[in-house]
Amino acid sequence: MVNVVALSVFIVFFILVTVLGFVAARWRRGDLSLLNEWGLAGRRFGTVITWFLLGGDLYTAYTFVAVPGLMFNSGATGFFAVPYTIVAYPLVYLLMPRFWSVARKHGYITASDFVRDRFGSSTLALVVAFTGILATMPYIALQMFGIEVSIAQMGVPVEAALIIAFLILAAYTYTSGLRAPAMIALVKDLMIFTVMIAAIIVIPIKLGGFGNIFAAAHTKHLSAIAQGTTFRDLLTTPQAQLAYATLALGSALALFLYPHAMTGVLSSSSRQVVKRNAALLPLYSLMLGLLALLGYMAIAAGTGVTSQPAFHNYKANGAVPSLMSWAFPDWFAGFAFAAISIGALVPAAVMSIAAANLFTRNIYKEYFRPNCSDREESTVAKVVSLVVKFGALLFILLVPATNIINFQLLGGVWIIQTLPPVFLGLYTNWMHRWAMIIGWAGGMIAGTWMAVANNFASSVFTISLGNVKIAAYIAVYSLLLNLVLTLILTPVFRALGVPSGKDNTQPSDYEEEGLAALPKEPLMEELA
Repeated sequence: MVNVVALSVFIVFFILVTVLGFVAARWRRGDLSLLNEWGLAGRRFGTVITWFLLGGDLYTAYTFVAVPGLMFNSGATGFFAVPYTIVAYPLVYLLMPRFWSVARKHGYITASDFVRDRFGSSTLALVVAFTGILATMPYIALQMFGIEVSIAQMGVPVEAALIIAFLILAAYTYTSGLRAPAMIALVKDLMIFTVMIAAIIVIPIKLGGFGNIFAAAHTKHLSAIAQGTTFRDLLTTPQAQLAYATLALGSALALFLYPHAMTGVLSSSSRQVVKRNAALLPLYSLMLGLLALLGYMAIAAGTGVTSQPAFHNYKANGAVPSLMSWAFPDWFAGFAFAAISIGALVPAAVMSIAAANLFTRNIYKEYFRPNCSDREESTVAKVVSLVVKFGALLFILLVPATNIINFQLLGGVWIIQTLPPVFLGLYTNWMHRWAMIIGWAGGMIAGTWMAVANNFASSVFTISLGNVKIAAYIAVYSLLLNLVLTLILTPVFRALGVPSGKDNTQPSDYEEEGLAALPKEPLMEELA
């Protein structure tokens, strides 16, 4: 049965962001026939816009659905998302200003552009581009999954609603480029913060306080021990603690290797903006911690949640929409569903733009049309962004949700294999290009094999060494193999006389503000 009130509120806010998406084409107007303008908004975003864009880009609809869902299903393990985002931002402070500077100096639009110049290898750049596109595709599909779960709770036909959302997303992304998700991110984040503040106040009151919430989680913990299932409200074994720590570390290392995160960074107006955001983005981690607790609240709500349509269809991944319907009047539940769904549109748009930038710059222009014009380059990127979104739509309509989540598990394992040329490459060009390619291949094969061996049931793989069992995140195992191969084979290739590629960057390129000709912006414009 359709919840007319919730759906009406949902539609109003969806129309609002659709209008904003098209209006964005005229915001900070630039020549959208240039890839730098369409795909990076002319690199003109200040501190505030970059903060909202990166927040909307990294804290996605799937985060809103999956983190509480993992807490509901597995308990304390799900909380790894909080320390991982905290660990990530010191790395951002160290790495991303250098990346921004060298990219601005040389006009790079993707990480692959940088790798090609740093190591003089179009093959290594192709590997990085291919991995970025491969890891991004299921991530976009998962944003659609976040919309699907919210729509299902309102009783709306899922397929038709997803197609409409896809058409809206495709149209304003094609028209406005990165400006559209940046403008919509302002509305999305304000809505998400409103929902979180209301949830963290109202729901505990309805449940009798946080004491009752944690008591319900502990009761489930005791029941899980008796039944032999995996839910734990405390991680008391060394294996569980190591798995938790490596999940946090590996996820932190992978986060800003994703193309959409790189795109958000490169759209900023200065390296100082990047540094400020490394300091300010942990505010989102506070929200993420509160968001994770919704999983425990759903446990405490009991049949109030488990009897809802979204939970019936999507189990733990439907816990948050089900909790919102149980705890709030229909009009506010519709507002919450709109916040989740709009929270899918922002990252899906940025991800499709980032994937299109990679294809256009590092595959199409590199191998098919080296002399293509700026207008052709931009047109190809726009078309590819449509193809990417259409592929994600087909994925979510035709592939069971479980398989999509499995592919996302692989996405983190795959993207972390680009760490040596991208992150380490910001500080040294010592690694040999062929050693990194072999290291990448070893990490990709090993990581994929471990995920398959686990039947995609977990991102943690256990290795037995005699009587010692080591349980750790698959991405960390595969990255270690990658690094070992790179470090061992680099001197081997040098000893064999295999030439290294020419480094076309200079040490000073990594510390400068960028193109000297750019005028210094006023403080308020720099902030905005």
